[in-house]
Amino acid sequence: MRQNPSETLRRVLPKVREVLHVAGVEIQLTAAASFLTILQEESVSIHTYAHSFLQIILLHLEHRDAGVSNAWLETLLSVIEALPKETLRHEILNPLVSKAQLSQTIQSRLVSCKILGKLTNKFDGHTIKREIIPLVKSLCQDVEYEVRSCMCRHLENIAQGIGADLTKSVVLPELIELSRDEGCSVRLAAFETLVNLLDIFDADDRSQTILPLVKSFCEKSFKADESILISLSFHLGKLCHGLYGIFTPDQHLRFLEFYKKLCTLGLQQENGHNENQIPSQILEQEKKYISVRKNCAYNFPAMIVFVDPKNFHLELYSTFFCLCHDPEVPVRYTIAICFYEVSKLLNSGVYLIHKELITLLQDESLEVLDALIDHLPEILELMSTGGENNIQENKLSSLPDLIPALTAAEQRAAASLKWRTHEKLLQKYACLPHVISSDQIYYRFLQRMFTIMMTNNVLPVQKAASRTLCIFLRYNRKQEQRHEVIQKLIEQLGQGKSYWSRLRFLDTCEFIIEIFSKSFFCKYFFLPAIELTHDPVANVRMKLCYLLPKVKSTLKIPADKHLLQQLEMCVRKLLCQEKDKDVLAIVKRTVLELDRMEMSMDSFQKKFYEKDLLDQEKEREELLLLEMEQLEKEKQQNDGRPMSEKTFEKKRRDTKTPTNLPKSIPISVPGPSSSSPSTSKEIKKSKLIRSQSINNQAFHAKYGNLDKCASKSSTAAYAPSLSGLAKTSMISLTDDSFRTRNASSLSSSFSPNSPLPSTSRGTGNSVDPKSSGSKDTQPRKATLKSRKSNP
Repeated sequence: MRQNPSETLRRVLPKVREVLHVAGVEIQLTAAASFLTILQEESVSIHTYAHSFLQIILLHLEHRDAGVSNAWLETLLSVIEALPKETLRHEILNPLVSKAQLSQTIQSRLVSCKILGKLTNKFDGHTIKREIIPLVKSLCQDVEYEVRSCMCRHLENIAQGIGADLTKSVVLPELIELSRDEGCSVRLAAFETLVNLLDIFDADDRSQTILPLVKSFCEKSFKADESILISLSFHLGKLCHGLYGIFTPDQHLRFLEFYKKLCTLGLQQENGHNENQIPSQILEQEKKYISVRKNCAYNFPAMIVFVDPKNFHLELYSTFFCLCHDPEVPVRYTIAICFYEVSKLLNSGVYLIHKELITLLQDESLEVLDALIDHLPEILELMSTGGENNIQENKLSSLPDLIPALTAAEQRAAASLKWRTHEKLLQKYACLPHVISSDQIYYRFLQRMFTIMMTNNVLPVQKAASRTLCIFLRYNRKQEQRHEVIQKLIEQLGQGKSYWSRLRFLDTCEFIIEIFSKSFFCKYFFLPAIELTHDPVANVRMKLCYLLPKVKSTLKIPADKHLLQQLEMCVRKLLCQEKDKDVLAIVKRTVLELDRMEMSMDSFQKKFYEKDLLDQEKEREELLLLEMEQLEKEKQQNDGRPMSEKTFEKKRRDTKTPTNLPKSIPISVPGPSSSSPSTSKEIKKSKLIRSQSINNQAFHAKYGNLDKCASKSSTAAYAPSLSGLAKTSMISLTDDSFRTRNASSLSSSFSPNSPLPSTSRGTGNSVDPKSSGSKDTQPRKATLKSRKSNP
């Protein structure tokens, strides 16, 4: 049909028609799928399709195999969407009158129900009322309950096609009658259709007609089959929402009690099971009870709206407690999924469910934990602020069990084989700087991230731990702790015995570039990273080559010219000395990419304004952390009094740094001042206030953008061309390449208390490159001694 439709219709289709009369199930299913594909691809016009294929489809609708019949019916229903009205009337609607008669088979009448549900949207109201509605009424009164149930389920489509007026006069009476049917499946279909059509009916119909039906249905449900309870529990939230406002206080209370009863169904059987039941029946009944409680957990947020969040503690807390402690995993899994919605609805009352959060975090099932951590950052944020916008007071201090629960959850995930849950949990832990203190993170979580990076065997888990560790480092409030973490990263990863550790160090460098300012990376990680160009393992050198463009993007000219020269020297050595052909090929491609890059300048450039502004904000926040530590120490030495709210706001506004200032404007740092002591003290206090908000305001603003902070591409205006490096011999570097820079650079604020392999923009030490190394002997050590390079 794609290549030659006319000849296929003339010569092939007749053969297909002959074969289908005696074909087996597989050929029938394939033919139905092929006919549908031809329609969807529009291989022929719709008129040609109707003339050639429609009769074949209609002929096989009543195939003796149910699967084949359903396949042809699905094809027909798709064809109905595309056929013109006249074709539908003559080819489908007119024959349907005879197909829907009682004299036809049950299968024929069931097919007629489904076709009628589809045809309603294709005709005008007059045609529907005259030709379709009589058929619908006839099938609703069919002698077989399967037909009545099937037609009842398609009344929703018919109601949407005929409008509200006809629905009230034609469909509603049929639904009322079917809701009293002797067949359980028919009553269930009528109930579900009524719930789905609630929006169509007005308030009078809901209060006078539908509410009594629903009330009767609920009262009889416990005496009927458990399958009715499953459907009722699933639709109860939608039902309460649709009927909200027409309940009397008594009816409101009765529906609430009915919901509570469903939430504990099967858990409070004082006399045990019926003695006449066999074990298989008991097991089947238990499964149905579990489904009911699971549906109740699904509808719990809707029931909070139903009772009003203000009444949660009085009306629904005990029910929520039962669902969180349900003995069955599917129930707890569902309530864990809904936990975030419940937290949002409770708002300032979110403290009421603190204990249930701990319970679900400590759940023995990892499925429950996996469901809960999808929205863990948002949940913890609501908990920490008490559901309010006030971020000055952290409410999690009243929840001492949170940190043990979080650490225990991570250990359970790590001990399991479900590494995706472990990876997701580590990713979500990146929100912790926003909700708990820096010291708590340092002592309870940060070392654990190191351990995972060093010992875990799953690469995505290691990378998740690495990124989260970088975020912990980014918002750590103590300089001594930051330097310790940096030193561990360089010594245990960058200079580690195992090449696997050194690969993870390069992953960490990539996250550092993404999360921190350019000056931070250049100060601490630039030289340790490029020294790996001399790594003895080819895979490490190869990974570094891929990272070099991002490394170069952190440099600014002319301030980092000496670092650029060292980068060029390493690339030259790779080109001249690399023996691995795969690494060499990547080096050559990387050289071309480096050559095309443009370097960032110290001053703002219009081309890179947004990226430079973002980097400036990162650098300012890093400096504020240093200021904060110093000012907090000074505050502890003074008998400071608490500031009033007005003073707090005034000082915060006065010291707020505009985001669009050029980088050349200096950032104030505490130090000697010619102003009066009182003025200096006020300035320090204001800086302290500003600094204390870094964990909340800065993190809240930046955490959501971390994923958007792609590693900055940047520019090579002052960089010598690298495209011909492979052809040139080694060029001697002057002593200026290794001279120290002026120590007055902004980044000098990061000066460590303990010695670190620093490449600060305030220092310019060179690398003594290694040409060999081992992953099994002693750790690699960075030699950062200044020397002169001879050609």
